Amino acid sequence: QVQLVESGGGLVQAGGSLRLSCAASGRTFSSYTMAWFRQAPGKEREFVAAISWNRDITYYADSVKGRFTISRDNAKKTAYLQMNSLKPEDTAVYYCAADQAGLGSRKPATYDYWGQGTQVTVSS
Repeated sequence: QVQLVESGGGLVQAGGSLRLSCAASGRTFSSYTMAWFRQAPGKEREFVAAISWNRDITYYADSVKGRFTISRDNAKKTAYLQMNSLKPEDTAVYYCAADQAGLGSRKPATYDYWGQGTQVTVSS
């Protein structure tokens, strides 16, 4: 069993930055693919970024490529999402997720564990 707890959300002006953290419990964190998703009001949950267990592979949604960076520290059992050049359309609840099978899919249904989410609001 893995528990995920996000932090770092908040209110920021357009063009600003935030760093989200996802702290995990459990002994096998280092073997999971980790990802970030987001969900805006009235919209479906969408993929943002993912990182393989050994940090060799990262991939991003086109909408955040070049602005967001996903990373992880397996010793600290923590994943991060550095968000720069934020836009009002980035406003959403951000969730981290863990994929035990390590498939690294962009589909939410692939992921086994989810955090409770953290709100990010970008004002114009």
